[in-house]
Amino acid sequence: MSLDYDFDRAERIEKRKKFFGKFFGWVFALGLAIALAWAITTYALEKTNMVGDSMEATLSSGDTIMINKLLYRLRSPQRFDVIVFKKDGKEHSYYSIKRIIGLPGEHVLIAGGKIYIDGVLLEDKVNVEDIQLPGLAADEIILDEDEYFVLGDNRNNSEDSRYFNVGNVFREEIIGKAWIRINKFGIISKLNLNKDEGKKTETTEDSEEKDGTQ
Repeated sequence: MSLDYDFDRAERIEKRKKFFGKFFGWVFALGLAIALAWAITTYALEKTNMVGDSMEATLSSGDTIMINKLLYRLRSPQRFDVIVFKKDGKEHSYYSIKRIIGLPGEHVLIAGGKIYIDGVLLEDKVNVEDIQLPGLAADEIILDEDEYFVLGDNRNNSEDSRYFNVGNVFREEIIGKAWIRINKFGIISKLNLNKDEGKKTETTEDSEEKDGTQ
């Protein structure tokens, strides 16, 4: 019986083991990266582009926006958040980007070019121009418990909740918060509004008295 040991064969086997070990390590790492990317784009972050000038001067057409899809799993959307949403129906095959003005359960009215929430004038720090077309909000809109009233920052050049083809935005239609403008790298914020800001004490009745209407 030969006691010779085939060192060449043993070396080949060892090299083969190392190769397959590295190969399966690469496959595992690649699979993990793909799974992580899928989880991030599905549940955390997504990229979209701004189309049109309805959000000027906050956003311009062509701006690339990163959507934070995780935030609203942790808390509800807030007033003045810039949100990305997609309406139901075949005619709405695209994302829309607007700012939340009215919250669930609130009454929204546009009168005399101004926005009123529950009869109280909303201090519009986004756009000081009077709203020329109140649309559906010319009559008081009562939001259901899962509805939001949204407007574009370019108030007089925006298709938003004032119009039938958009209307109130349901909670389930909100994709996430417009978080970062990638190409200009600016955080899209609430314009530094504090909790107590955003409302004035003037009511719709006060406005009507000033305008001389009843």
